[in-house]
Amino acid sequence: MDEIDKHLINTLQHGFPICASPYQQVATQLGLTEQALLDRLKALLANGTLTRFGPLYHAERMGGALTLAAVKAPEQRYDEITTIINSFTEVAHNYARSHELNMWFVLATETPEQIQQTLSSIAQKTGLTVYNMPKITEYFVNLKLEA
Repeated sequence: MDEIDKHLINTLQHGFPICASPYQQVATQLGLTEQALLDRLKALLANGTLTRFGPLYHAERMGGALTLAAVKAPEQRYDEITTIINSFTEVAHNYARSHELNMWFVLATETPEQIQQTLSSIAQKTGLTVYNMPKITEYFVNLKLEA
């Protein structure tokens, strides 16, 4: 990652313009062409520096809810459990952990009530206890790359 990439990531963390040509606006701000900006974003995604580029919604402010949950997935059923959990549209992402609770996932629902309903459905379909770890306090960690 070069200095331009670092500056690009730092800039995009502070918001993305809502306008007819947002990429052009950011490119101009960074002293790049729009195509150069797009090429850099594609390269950062392709090489794994960025795993995602897209909007981040604050579900609670929109009337919805989020929670972190985990299960103890038996190793012999891990792939099966993954498929079951990922079949729920409410699952935002799911990842393996080296921990007794070896599968963690985030639920995003349209209403707070749907969190418990979804957790119960996952427990029923997997036959596993689902551990709900709702957010108590939210912290914003601002990643700032030294350029």
